[in-house]
Parts: sequence; C-alpha cells; structure tokens
Amino acid sequence: MWKLGRLLTRFRKELLLAWAVLRDPRAPRAAKLVTLLAALYVISPIDFVPDAIPVLGWLDDGLIAYLLLQLAFRFLPAELLASLRARVGERGRSGAAP
Repeated sequence: MWKLGRLLTRFRKELLLAWAVLRDPRAPRAAKLVTLLAALYVISPIDFVPDAIPVLGWLDDGLIAYLLLQLAFRFLPAELLASLRARVGERGRSGAAP
C-alpha cells in the first residue's frame, strides 16, 4: 500500500511540474510542445491499446504520457528544471492547490 501512495505522490508532482513547464516563460518551446503532446495523447480517442481494455488501455496512456513528460523535462536547462522541481516540492509540502 505504501508503494501505491508513493507512486501517486510522484505522479502528482510530475503533473505539477508539467503545469509549471507550460506556465514558465523561460521554458523552451520544445519542452512545452512535448508536454502538450503528452496531454493530448491522454485525452485522444486514438490509442495504441484501446481504453475499452480495462487496465491495459489506461496503462498505455499513463506510460506514454510519462515518457513524453520525461522527454519534455530533458529539453529544459538543468537550472530551470531544478528551480521548477523546488517550486513543485514547496507546493506539495505546504498543501497549497496548484
């Protein structure tokens, strides 16, 4: 059960980081574009594995979105990524809404 809680916490932080990338004017366009592609893949009705297959359909959405977000984060300069991660970490500890 603890592993699931840690996984959900990490997932929430990754989503907050993705939102921070989209909002930060210092983020390169490539990072913003790949972040948007990840979001569009999740909401798109066209998938590699259809969502009608209960678990596999959702897992493929999550995995591909996660991989796209990791690619987007690689486009960020190291200092900007560290700054955004610190900001997301502060939000997570304070319990403030995004």
